[in-house]
Amino acid sequence: LRIFLFSLFFSSFRPFHVEPTNIVSVNDDMQRVTDEASAMNKRIHYYSRLTSPADRALIAPDHVLPAPDEIYVYSPLGTAFKIDSCTDGYGKNSSLVTIFMIWNTMMGTSILSIPWGIKQAGFTSGIILILLMGILTLYCCYRVVKSRQMIPLTDTSNWEFPDVCKYYFGSFGQWSSLLFSMVSLVGAMVVYWVLMSNFLFNTGKFIYNFVHDINVTDIVPGTNGSNKVICPSAANDHPPQNMSVMFSSDNRTGFELFEEWWDKSRTVPFYLIAVLLPLLNLKSPSFFAKFNVLGTVSVVYLVFLVTIKAAHLGIHLEFNWFTDNEFFVPEFRILFPQLTGVLTLAFFIHNCVITLLQNNRNQENNVRDLSIAYFLVGLTYLYVGVIIFASFPSPPLPKECIEQNFLDNFPSDDIMSFVARIFLLFQMMTVYPLLGYLARVQLLRQFFGNAYPSLFHVLILNLVIVGAGVAMARFYPNIGGIIRYSGATCGLAFVFVYPSLIYMISLRRAGQLTWPALIIHIFIILLGLANLIAQFLL
Repeated sequence: LRIFLFSLFFSSFRPFHVEPTNIVSVNDDMQRVTDEASAMNKRIHYYSRLTSPADRALIAPDHVLPAPDEIYVYSPLGTAFKIDSCTDGYGKNSSLVTIFMIWNTMMGTSILSIPWGIKQAGFTSGIILILLMGILTLYCCYRVVKSRQMIPLTDTSNWEFPDVCKYYFGSFGQWSSLLFSMVSLVGAMVVYWVLMSNFLFNTGKFIYNFVHDINVTDIVPGTNGSNKVICPSAANDHPPQNMSVMFSSDNRTGFELFEEWWDKSRTVPFYLIAVLLPLLNLKSPSFFAKFNVLGTVSVVYLVFLVTIKAAHLGIHLEFNWFTDNEFFVPEFRILFPQLTGVLTLAFFIHNCVITLLQNNRNQENNVRDLSIAYFLVGLTYLYVGVIIFASFPSPPLPKECIEQNFLDNFPSDDIMSFVARIFLLFQMMTVYPLLGYLARVQLLRQFFGNAYPSLFHVLILNLVIVGAGVAMARFYPNIGGIIRYSGATCGLAFVFVYPSLIYMISLRRAGQLTWPALIIHIFIILLGLANLIAQFLL
């Protein structure tokens, strides 16, 4: 879900003035904003206010633009990066850096639900769906990249995909882009709140038990030995997940009090409010952008954890093509749309792919680099999903025990899982304010023309977003369900409908639309619609 660290509404890469504390260079040396640059900023904003970003008729003329040594590129994270030398409006990233950026942006919390999605679809059909959804979303992403080039007689070099949508669909395209953008952002923030509550609960439980030398046996089925795997979903017929059997010489009253006040759904989601709500109200969360590298570290560590666990647990597979088994699931299951919903978000980068590729040094390699990045992302999802599913110990536990967050299949006292939860908790607590910042910029700027009209406006918006996260963590803490609903919803617009419609309209205007192209792209739109509808039926 770090995809949302890039704004969906870059109007263009324009020079602008910010406070000196928010300006950094590539070498992190502090840069000063001159009085001339500040004055130019006012002139640039004057021209920008005359018309919409998509209208090039009143774009600022060349004599208003600053000299190359005064040009900064705005990042929605609240920083400005100085451009030392840049030709043709493109950056200097190599293909390798571009590929890694796309991989790093796409990899997010969806990876935790891939094994569950494979279980829902069936092992064989799950693998096939990951491959097919990767190819389909790659093609739609390719159509997004090429969408600007289909517009004749217009300079679209600084356009983003929402600008393209506005060109073809007018105000409807603009406001629908905002709506689906907010769905994706708020959906991501809700998933983060549920996961942070989960990780904070298990981390606190581990630390309390370790400090008080308490040996706790959770009342859930599980395997024995040093590499224990548990089945929390089988505890539905037992007391709440906090209830445990405790062996300790300490006072039992203290342990029971801790269990009462440290509950995964009733208390912990509310504790996060005290930490995260003040951070959401900051005007600029640029400080937290420095921790984005933790996302890469977390994914690499998860791959390492999966590999080590599989080496100790071994492979447990049995192929039953259409029939249920006590310990195994069929290779093909009717619940497969639940995986496609998760994968729609897992492969979702369509809102910021133009921005990422615009920084590529060799623009002619954009399609190749995008394809390689998608291949690596799909390979990562396949590796984690297949290894977790195949190594899950069946018997004695059935494959149905695979949780929507596969880390929940490891007990809170598992050291490797504890480290993974710590990594992910800290990463999410630094990313969450950035997501809130992007949501605030997109929504409040549209309605009030200012991303921070007042503390009251910002506080009301943040209370609504935080309230949604707390409510879901309290009453529906199912990240797989949240991911597939939000993924299918925002994916319907950005992945399936808009890229296909824009391509067909552009071909029709050029007199090049053929029946095969029409049928294929209408079929893609219908697939996206069916994907969304199926989430509510299964």
